[in-house]
Amino acid sequence: MSKDSASKYHFFKSDAEKAIADLGKENILQHLSHMLLIRNFELRAEAAYQQGKIGGFFHSYIGQEAIQAGAIAAMGKNQWWVTTYRCHALALLLGATPNELMAELYGKENGNARGRGGSMHFFTDQLLGGHGIVGGQFPVGTGAAFSIKYAKDVLGKTDVKEVGITFCGEGAVAQGAFHESLNLASLWDLPCIYVIENNKWGMGTGASRAICVEPIAETKAVGYNMKSYTLDGMDFFNCYQGFKHIYEECKKTSRPVLVEVVTERFRGHSISDPGLYRSKENLSECMQRDPLAIMLKTLSTYGILSEEEYHNMDKTQKDIVIAAMKYADESPWPSPVSLEEDVFAP
Repeated sequence: MSKDSASKYHFFKSDAEKAIADLGKENILQHLSHMLLIRNFELRAEAAYQQGKIGGFFHSYIGQEAIQAGAIAAMGKNQWWVTTYRCHALALLLGATPNELMAELYGKENGNARGRGGSMHFFTDQLLGGHGIVGGQFPVGTGAAFSIKYAKDVLGKTDVKEVGITFCGEGAVAQGAFHESLNLASLWDLPCIYVIENNKWGMGTGASRAICVEPIAETKAVGYNMKSYTLDGMDFFNCYQGFKHIYEECKKTSRPVLVEVVTERFRGHSISDPGLYRSKENLSECMQRDPLAIMLKTLSTYGILSEEEYHNMDKTQKDIVIAAMKYADESPWPSPVSLEEDVFAP
């Protein structure tokens, strides 16, 4: 983290050694393999997009892998999750296969949403969707948390999920749905965790020119009578320990929490965005804090993983994604006859 960021943000204090002891070697390597799968999926899908095999929009998660990997490691899959149109990583982490997701990107019938959703609309049993409308996920995530509280407090059910987690970009903080959702969540004591993935850039504007206060969570949470935390989104162990603490607190208090995760994206807003608003020096500097490189360095320091073993893991995930591309290539196109199926409002 740069000196400027270090002075601006009050980061959650973490201890990599304790996190490693808590997770154990086998689990840590599994989480690293998930991060490598995300990176390889995005890289290969980006190449397919540039070859014309994928149409529409495509928003890459490269550079942000540690955030949602850390969140899943801390809270487990069995919560209600909802996110933005940058949804590939979360879908993979929640169990969607590379085959079904790649087929969806290719617009094929056996894709995650039968070829109808494309890059921005992946779903799983726990993932309530990637949402293409900026801020559109806030009411959904808040409603999911309401359903948890209602099921427990009114219906007396015990076999329900524990929290609702909503991811957003920093640009969505200016949307009205953000403020309405946080207000209701606080009034109704809902078990919500709102996560702002502040990757510093909106569609073409720096966060400091679009959002009038920084740090975002620390400043905004006060107005809604809720606690806030700030995490280092380039450090898996900081994300893991931070989310674990936040999760336990949210379960205990049934109160909403606002989290800001400071990160960087290594690509444009979408793949079609050349990022000319960003200097090469700025991009080069932020890529020195690649979350994968940081994790490798940490694991090497503690004798858990060598560089050769890391490259072998990377190749394994690369091969999985290449096989998924072949699967997508050979998959059938949807029939025009089924065009109006599963449409709520034709």
